[in-house]
Amino acid sequence: MASLFSKIIQGEIPSHRVFEDELTFAFLDINPRHEGHTIVVPKRQVDYLFDLPDEDYAALWASCATVASALKAATGCERVLVLVLGYEIPHAHVHLIPSNQSDHMPFPPVDETAAGHLAETAERIRAAVA
Repeated sequence: MASLFSKIIQGEIPSHRVFEDELTFAFLDINPRHEGHTIVVPKRQVDYLFDLPDEDYAALWASCATVASALKAATGCERVLVLVLGYEIPHAHVHLIPSNQSDHMPFPPVDETAAGHLAETAERIRAAVA
């Protein structure tokens, strides 16, 4: 079934497109956190970012860099925040949000339990990478 983003890419749902190439599509978020808030998606519908084929994954991040540069120029922002959530729509996507201060997008609270197990966690991750 086509995701909301696939329908936007296909023109079935209107959008404010800001960039498009062979593999990616970028459009303004209709619920912007700040002026210029843009969503960048691969044209191929894949639910989870890290399941994208290498070519689509690389193209997505290259397009994010292109759009982020354009956002800085268009909005005059100091930085462009990058946010990947991954649950709300079953189509990999990256939010690019112009920002001039670090408190625009706060981090989740510190997990004290996880902080107490850093060495063990690092060992499990190193083993999984190997």
